[in-house]
Amino acid sequence: MPGHIKLTKSGQPDPDPTEFLLPSIEMKRADQQKPYDSKKSVWIPDPKTGGYREGLLESGDLEDPASKCLVAVAHEKFTHKAADVGRVNPPKFEKCEDMVNLTFLNDASVFWNLKTRYQAKMIHTYSGLFVVVVNPYKRYPLYTHRVAKIYLGKRRNEVPPHLWAIAETAYRGMLNNKKDQAMLITGESGAGKTENTKKVITYLAMVATGSGKKAEKKVSLEDQIVATNPILESYGNAKTSRNDNSSRFGKFIRIHFTSSGKLAGCDIVSYLLEKSRITEQQEVERSYHIFYQLIQDYGNGIGEGLKKKCILSDDIYDYQYVCQGKTKVDSIDDNEELEYTEDAFNVLGFGDQEKWDCYMLTAGVMTFGGVEFKTKGRDDQAECEQVGPDTFPGKAAALCGVDPAAMIKAFCKPRIKVGTEWVTKGQTCEQATNAVGGIARAIFDRLFKWLIEKCNDTLIDPTLKKVNFCAVLDIAGFEIFEYNGFEQISINFVNEKLQQFFNHHMFVVEQEEYVKEGIDWEMVDFGMDLAAAIIMFEKPMGIWAILEEESLFPKATDKSFEEKLKASLGKLPVFLKPQSKTDKNAHFAISHYAGIVSYNVTGWLEKNKDPVNDSVVEVFKSTSSVPLLVHLWRDHPGQPQTAPKEEGKKKK
Repeated sequence: MPGHIKLTKSGQPDPDPTEFLLPSIEMKRADQQKPYDSKKSVWIPDPKTGGYREGLLESGDLEDPASKCLVAVAHEKFTHKAADVGRVNPPKFEKCEDMVNLTFLNDASVFWNLKTRYQAKMIHTYSGLFVVVVNPYKRYPLYTHRVAKIYLGKRRNEVPPHLWAIAETAYRGMLNNKKDQAMLITGESGAGKTENTKKVITYLAMVATGSGKKAEKKVSLEDQIVATNPILESYGNAKTSRNDNSSRFGKFIRIHFTSSGKLAGCDIVSYLLEKSRITEQQEVERSYHIFYQLIQDYGNGIGEGLKKKCILSDDIYDYQYVCQGKTKVDSIDDNEELEYTEDAFNVLGFGDQEKWDCYMLTAGVMTFGGVEFKTKGRDDQAECEQVGPDTFPGKAAALCGVDPAAMIKAFCKPRIKVGTEWVTKGQTCEQATNAVGGIARAIFDRLFKWLIEKCNDTLIDPTLKKVNFCAVLDIAGFEIFEYNGFEQISINFVNEKLQQFFNHHMFVVEQEEYVKEGIDWEMVDFGMDLAAAIIMFEKPMGIWAILEEESLFPKATDKSFEEKLKASLGKLPVFLKPQSKTDKNAHFAISHYAGIVSYNVTGWLEKNKDPVNDSVVEVFKSTSSVPLLVHLWRDHPGQPQTAPKEEGKKKK
């Protein structure tokens, strides 16, 4: 995966990171020579690039926001309101390490500072209490053991800005104050959140391993913590239109320490795996990486052959669920990734049976895409006659360890309870096909949660006492795509809530400090800027309440849901008419903190309900020869056949 560090061969020193951390003397000299007029140098908006450009103020008063200012840029002159014009900082602040120190704080100065540092290969810049990291889309030698030594035990102001300075602060804060610490990593899709999360974990693992003798265990805890990445990324990451390796789930990783600051283990909580991607993708996107890894050549050397055991062909286009978008991503070598995944399963101590069950159920999810139903005669009854071992239904059933005829019967004629009697109810082709999709999504979702549970079991060292933890929160980033549906609104709402918490916490807590210190200060609640959109989601008869209510109505449609939304929320200032150039059928737009997003409500009710066919679950639970599949559905009631007798017993 992008980001798996291939350590340099032993004996070779790590490359020198200085140029990526500090500006050179020549750079500083050149910056000081920059022409600058303290009264006239200003920034004005540049409509061509959407950014800003520097000019000289010829007339106008910058203190009066309504005043008109005349600004000269080279030979051209522009008139702007004073509110749109920002002062340029003196040259001594060029490539400034902490933007809080800037004399003039305006959007243009912040962007300029980030841009000049970025162009000089310095991707980390502080902004008060947090660090801004700009994704270079290249590998810089910034995360080596050599760099870790620079930050170890240092205060933040003693060393250049770096992600690890924040991690070090959190680690020291935990040790000194005996309080749990959490780091929040936010940014839009593709900004590099997951990569930075990995780097934080690597640092904490490096710092917290005692220099004493290695334990007698074959694999160290640090290796295991780092090895969870390939598995979680194979099963939880996919290509989107913005990012080839986008995390399609959120995670909260807690790294536990003993009272002396030694590593005692780690646990992971996951949120919101994007289930719709399992059975459908947009043109430029791809499903989860694991599906494409299973058919790679490296698999032939695993056991008796991965494809043979998982009854897979060589052609990904045989599998309808995973070939609707791209099937190959240039930046990812699926064959090499399969090797990483396989190694990680072994490092984490998965049993042979568990690992094979996991691969086979994943292959089963792909294979379900080929199950087709036909109608016979005049009625709408879905049927599937061919269930031999070479057909898709036969292969899917074999991978799930059940009888194909029983499974297909449960899809075509599920049993439902009417009063005290069980009756079978015929399904149309569409209903049966949707049920197959529902089961495939549910198996994959449960498999993913099981993988995380299994990783958590491995990552705790039971012999060590856990006292405090440092945690990292990494959730899917804010998304504005060509087509924005249920997944995007869910992700964007979570980001909106996080941003509000972040603003409130960072700025309100900081201001409370001022008040404590007796500074004359007017309190400003920056968290309230985002309140309007959040209240619209959460209030009674808000977006979520209407979605829940419509999901309960049997006859509700996308149209009735859309009309209800517009009737209830149409007058709110953050609920807007659709403004998308790429999706002409969008139904409404919302003004989020990161921009206006137009949403399309098609299929939201189904995605929210995402039902599973109980009869099929019962076939899995009671007849499957795959222990893992039975385990995955253990908390689902299924359809116990003996229900009437039990009721009889209770009456006595």
